[in-house]
Amino acid sequence: MYYVYITASRKHGTLYVGVTNDPIRRAYEHRTDAVKGFTSRYRIHLLVWFEYYDDPLTAIAREKEIKKWRREWKINLTENANPEWVDLFESLAR
Repeated sequence: MYYVYITASRKHGTLYVGVTNDPIRRAYEHRTDAVKGFTSRYRIHLLVWFEYYDDPLTAIAREKEIKKWRREWKINLTENANPEWVDLFESLAR
């Protein structure tokens, strides 16, 4: 499985769109600032949205599509699935 995801610094905060085949590991890396860069600099720790695909090329294409979207569209995508911007890391880690 391949996951396209959005992480956020807080509700309506700074957003990051990514793709991974290991969402638990990747969310943990974001939460602990294990990888230095954009997400650690802006403290983007909350996993607020994701969807999954069987095919890596489809997942990568979807990630690229969402990255081109306006910020408002990304916020709407997140709020339609997760209106309270709850951190979804715990639900994945179970």
